[in-house]
Amino acid sequence: MLTEERHAIILDTVNKNKSVGLNELCQLLYTSESTVRRDLTILDERGLLIKVRGGAIALAENYTVVEHNVEEKSKLFIKEKEAIARFAVSLIHDGDFVFIDAGTTTEKMLNYISAKDVTFVTNAFLHAKKLAQRGFKVFIPAGEIKLSTEAIVGAECLLSLQNYNFTKCFMGVNGISVSGGFSTPDINEASVKTAVINNGQNVYVLADHSKFDKVTAVKFAALNRAKIITDKLEDKKYLTETSVKEVLS
Repeated sequence: MLTEERHAIILDTVNKNKSVGLNELCQLLYTSESTVRRDLTILDERGLLIKVRGGAIALAENYTVVEHNVEEKSKLFIKEKEAIARFAVSLIHDGDFVFIDAGTTTEKMLNYISAKDVTFVTNAFLHAKKLAQRGFKVFIPAGEIKLSTEAIVGAECLLSLQNYNFTKCFMGVNGISVSGGFSTPDINEASVKTAVINNGQNVYVLADHSKFDKVTAVKFAALNRAKIITDKLEDKKYLTETSVKEVLS
């Protein structure tokens, strides 16, 4: 198992349970106590959790600089992402003009779209290919390709998106918190997300439970600017900030 994969599982476990023991992590990760201790030290030094004797406890809100590439993300929370995607596509109807963001959860939407008369815009070039193969009319913005997330970003991308008025937008996210809003590690991707949201009538953020109580480098929208579709909401404080749909509750 890659180091970043272990870190993702550790953070998800400690954030979900608020605390976790060393032995539990060793069994969960199938690795040695010394490796887990080293992982906890790294995550503590990054400010992502608090290492304590015998394990770790969660922060109230976690600031994270870890960003996985698409291949790594695609292996995480598969069942949850599938359920979120299935509900999200039920919101798409004939006549819609839809933006679909880059991301592994939004990618899962592509196989389930049943509406026929829909036009799509996406900044994910592989999303565009799959939609076109299904016979949809698809537009992609100009710009620079960010290989790690397979997204199109940059100044040209922002210019391409300025004149669109989307009926529905389905967005990916790295962090959701009361203090930090919706956030992502990369300023270029954040700028694209903000531009899209500003031009969207109905905006939905697709996020599995691991994204909550996390803050990444760049805020791209306030929580009240979009509705959240998630698998399960563990902290009900978010219900006072925006609408949240739980699909596996």
